[in-house]
Amino acid sequence: MIHQFINNGIAIVMDVNSGSVHVADPAFYRAVQAAEPVVGELEKATPLSEEAKEAVRAELKADYPAEEIEEVIETMQALIDAEELFTTDGYQSFVRDFKARKTVVKALCLHIAHDCNLACRYCFAEEGEYHGRRALMSFEVGKKALDFLVANSGSRRNLEVDFFGGEPTMNWKVVKQLVEYGRSLEKEHDKQFRFTLTTNGVLLNDEITAFCNKEMSNVVLSLDGRKEVNDRMRPTRGGQGSYDIIVPKFQRFAAEREKLHKDYYIRGTFTHNNLEFSEDVLHFADLGFEKMSMEPVVADPAEPYAIREEDLPVILEQYDKLAAEYVKRRREGRGFVFFHFQIDLKQGPCVAKRLSGCGSGTEYLAVTPWGDFYPCHQFVGNEKFQQLNQVLNRLALKYGVSPSAIAIAWVLRYPAKMQAVVGTTNSKHLIEASQASHVNLTRKEWYEIYLAAGNDLP
Repeated sequence: MIHQFINNGIAIVMDVNSGSVHVADPAFYRAVQAAEPVVGELEKATPLSEEAKEAVRAELKADYPAEEIEEVIETMQALIDAEELFTTDGYQSFVRDFKARKTVVKALCLHIAHDCNLACRYCFAEEGEYHGRRALMSFEVGKKALDFLVANSGSRRNLEVDFFGGEPTMNWKVVKQLVEYGRSLEKEHDKQFRFTLTTNGVLLNDEITAFCNKEMSNVVLSLDGRKEVNDRMRPTRGGQGSYDIIVPKFQRFAAEREKLHKDYYIRGTFTHNNLEFSEDVLHFADLGFEKMSMEPVVADPAEPYAIREEDLPVILEQYDKLAAEYVKRRREGRGFVFFHFQIDLKQGPCVAKRLSGCGSGTEYLAVTPWGDFYPCHQFVGNEKFQQLNQVLNRLALKYGVSPSAIAIAWVLRYPAKMQAVVGTTNSKHLIEASQASHVNLTRKEWYEIYLAAGNDLP
């Protein structure tokens, strides 16, 4: 798979499957564009076909002498021979076996508080309530969640626990209790917990800061950028802006984390109303923060702040603008870390991560204050399918497949001999769906899914 783009005057050719990144001159850039539809992906180093060579010559002959064109073709061939151009995915054949492995739970997102002291307008959790009632997680529920994580983590030693909300500092006593309990499990079970806290900063104080610096591997600080941007979308419950309340606290907190070489991120959200998000990222840097990210809003398309298709050119322009300033500041000794610009050109994501994806519903689960499991924090509160999701997730863990594979396995076992039609062309989703053919649900499990979906027995 070839991906090509021009950023701030630099032409880039990426061979995605091999991980090779080539800085290209105009002739080579155009040559790859012309040859790719003909060459496709090569299983092994192969001489370029005459058809591919002619495609390159036809593309370049009006602007370059024949000798230079042949040099470009020779360069392409050298990269093919080095398996750095037009390569195939060497791990594709391993995906099915990898997906069939018995999965283990490695991370939990604990919804410590379904409540919040801000009223962010774009919040998918509806101001921390998650479409339901306000609630705080008890220590007993959290304790059972950590026990579940340890019991279902297999031989995996490093376990992740995110304290999430709403606003988790509104249930700070339980956060501390659960960290203490998690530490008590480490030696006995040969596990190591990595705790993360996501906070809006309103309740941040010296006591919370000291505890985070001791126990939290990472802390995510929620701030949307410039004062006018942040206060428009992240007001208090009383309607006032939150910028002046939280920024001084975040600055002190970040300074202490940096001195201790502890991880943190300032995390912002951009919407249709503040597409010029590069200005907000640079504002973070100007405030003294060294580590930051900025994410697009996840919203119903009907919402006035939702990102629209016509916004994409502006968003792409913003990334280019940010990239140019990012490089400039690093050269001036004023560099900062922007999460989405962190690319390891030597290794990149490990093979396991590339093959498994995010792990939602298999390796990663969200836990509500009353102990319900969801495949992801984004799904919490969908009461219509709460019981069904619980059953699908449990059976997915049992059979080592995705919840969607369990759903298809249910269809395939239907007494009427139904067939499943998978409405996707995404290779990853197709592979996940194909796993259903290896799942033989018991009669009891089939009826359990049937009833969990809200059906009654005839």
